[in-house]
Amino acid sequence: MDPRIDAAPSARGRAPARFPNFRAGPAPEDNTGRIPNGGNAENATYGLTMCAERVAVLKAVSEGARKFRRIAVAADTDLLTPPCGACRQVLWELCGDIEVILASPRGKTDMLWMRDLFPRPFDASFL
Repeated sequence: MDPRIDAAPSARGRAPARFPNFRAGPAPEDNTGRIPNGGNAENATYGLTMCAERVAVLKAVSEGARKFRRIAVAADTDLLTPPCGACRQVLWELCGDIEVILASPRGKTDMLWMRDLFPRPFDASFL
């Protein structure tokens, strides 16, 4: 199977999602083929929760990644779950127009581009 899709459920399993018990696991692939991962980190105040996609991408950036090819996201639901709005903003700014692969626990997948998920992004070009 695809290593990105294989890495995402593993990341999902490590997510400390205690409150709504919704786990997500992303597996971003940088331009060298490295696949760091991370999971959502929830907090009792909810507002301080950090979504899985932001955790993984910020972890990768902190480890030196600067360009990305794609990201796979596996959530706990059979319904393929795209990144939230905040994650879309971070993905656009740090990763650009990359492939986004969505995966379910039962093996259903779909591939989208960031430009389709986030068609009119706010970015540095407006500053």
